[in-house]
Amino acid sequence: MSEKVILLYSGGLDTSVICKWLAERGYEVVCYAGDVGQREDWAAVEKKALASGAKKIIVADLKEKFVRDFVYPAMQFNALYEGRYFLGTSLARPCIAEELVKIAAREKAATFAHGATGKGNDQVRFEFTAAALAPKLKALALWRTPEFQAEFKGREDLLAYAAKHKIPVKATAKKPWSSDENSLHISFEAGVLEDPFYCPDAKMFELSASPQTAPNKAEIIELEFAAGLPVKLNGKKLSPAAMLAECNRLGGKHGVGRVDMVESRFVGMKSRGVYETPGGAILWAAHRDLEGITLDRDLMNLRDGLMPRFAALAYNGFWFSDEMQALAALSRQAQKNVAGTVRLELYKGNITPIGRKSPRSLYDEKIASMSDDHGAYDQSDATGFIRLHSLPLRAAARRGK
Repeated sequence: MSEKVILLYSGGLDTSVICKWLAERGYEVVCYAGDVGQREDWAAVEKKALASGAKKIIVADLKEKFVRDFVYPAMQFNALYEGRYFLGTSLARPCIAEELVKIAAREKAATFAHGATGKGNDQVRFEFTAAALAPKLKALALWRTPEFQAEFKGREDLLAYAAKHKIPVKATAKKPWSSDENSLHISFEAGVLEDPFYCPDAKMFELSASPQTAPNKAEIIELEFAAGLPVKLNGKKLSPAAMLAECNRLGGKHGVGRVDMVESRFVGMKSRGVYETPGGAILWAAHRDLEGITLDRDLMNLRDGLMPRFAALAYNGFWFSDEMQALAALSRQAQKNVAGTVRLELYKGNITPIGRKSPRSLYDEKIASMSDDHGAYDQSDATGFIRLHSLPLRAAARRGK
């Protein structure tokens, strides 16, 4: 009896070749594709998988789950890896791999395979998730397998194999970049982008207009939050996936959310990535602004100090670690009072908060007013406040003399 293997399948060149290569070696290949919002012809993907040697293919609709259980928690933490990256791919991989574990159990498969490169982060994210949720599930990483490496040195060998076995592929030997998409973002890397000084071709971008060609008229939108989660856009209640999709449309129209950066991969190397995250940029900006009126200063500082750790755990594949669950619990507590409405102006690549209100607001206009005639704040109290808090500074100054 042949061994059953669940192959993480995208329909691209690598996984199509891997599907055929495994089938030729006697494996019973079950392809699995997770729909996390990428624009894809799933009927064509299914047909291609079967033509490439798969016994069956499973396409799981994860769009709502991805946004609800992965994107939103990252947004609540205002998580940005190295201060800039919205973690689009980093969040999608554990979502896809969590479903993989369930499929492997249903299919009674002891092994899963993937086509993630040995130089990248995705191999870690897939395998760490499996290790956390199903430690007995074995991983078959083809690009780290000597037999596979001996046959395929690079893209040219993959293309030749695909041609030999009549596997239809869109890739060409001189494709100038590679991309990966989900409902949070689309990422571009490799090829001409490996030169960090290379300016991306304007034709590369798919989700957003250039700020220079975006509308000359600003657009005002309003986002309503409850417990740190976006629930309404311009007064209309939307599901998580629908909310992000509409924010993507609005943000893309006005050219917001583009990021071009060199980041630090978990495996140790530097990598250049270009990202389009229009909807995510809007949600992050609105959420952060609302926290200004609803979140206590010290609680905000505590959470902000932990944000880089949250982002690094997500980026490095530790989504299902105990440490991440502890941070998530802190975030849920911190977000209880983050409720209200934020008004934003979108204009030529910019997202500008221009108003906010909340039934849970900590802002007191009587206290904050510079023309206080209500007696809500006695300015003379600041004298003792300053004297006490400056005591360490005065002590250090005396020592310095």
